Amino acid sequence: MRWLVTGAGGMLGRDVVEELRARGEQVTGLDHRALDVTSPDAVDRALAAHRPEVVVNCAAYTSVDDAEKDEERALRVNGDGPGLLAHTCTTYEARLIHVSTDYVFAGDARTPYAENHPTAPNTAYGRTKLAGERAVLDELPAASAIVRTAWLYGVHGRSFVRTMIELEGSRDTVDVVNDQRGQPTWSADVATLIAGLGPRVGVDATGIIHATDSGEATWYDLAREVFRLLGADPERVHPVTSAAFPRPAPRPAYSVLAQGRRQRLGLTRARDWRTALHEALPRIRKETLRETP
Repeated sequence: MRWLVTGAGGMLGRDVVEELRARGEQVTGLDHRALDVTSPDAVDRALAAHRPEVVVNCAAYTSVDDAEKDEERALRVNGDGPGLLAHTCTTYEARLIHVSTDYVFAGDARTPYAENHPTAPNTAYGRTKLAGERAVLDELPAASAIVRTAWLYGVHGRSFVRTMIELEGSRDTVDVVNDQRGQPTWSADVATLIAGLGPRVGVDATGIIHATDSGEATWYDLAREVFRLLGADPERVHPVTSAAFPRPAPRPAYSVLAQGRRQRLGLTRARDWRTALHEALPRIRKETLRETP
């Protein structure tokens, strides 16, 4: 199949391109410099040139705090961009997989959010991502899928896991929030699901699908596990509340996503977040050390 991946310079985008190439697929990855998803002319030229059968949209405005100050700019990328991609996909008869986020929910639940749970974003970032979901489903309902994920970390780019690796080597103790709960998720696992989903979009898989690793943890739990895997004393990680780190955009207290549709569709089974972290951490640490001056 012919694939086009937007936002291919980011953490997940790079993993998607690598996974597809490993499977022998014909894939073109375009980062934000090569393709501005908010430009109708640029999007049309890209699809006309590459004629993808499947487009994976990993392009996003991901600065949660900055979005509070410039929601209009975030909306162009997170809302208008996906809608434009979906509209152009109709012209070139392409299918679309659009990546979204747990931030479309209120974040105050006590049980995992199902795909059809009412959305109620509390941040500018969440509102703009929800606008993108709706635009895709409105423009391309029969040939699109929304993949919601959360708490991503990966080999490429910045993440909480990489930050903990760096802090373990530079601080005696680290304060980490212990009142936000979610699902630490290796971006490579989401890339695997997307690669398997692509051929089924528009055939027997459309709509919203949640894709995270399984289990639950707080950021404090995740930090302690990183320290443990590094051979460091987890007791060096100290729990604090969210009040210790005030930010412009409130973080969801609860971001656990149910995996019902993923299971019913028979897509790759979600593995425990600790298992994934155990495999990912040596690679992330190696990349972190390589990039450290």
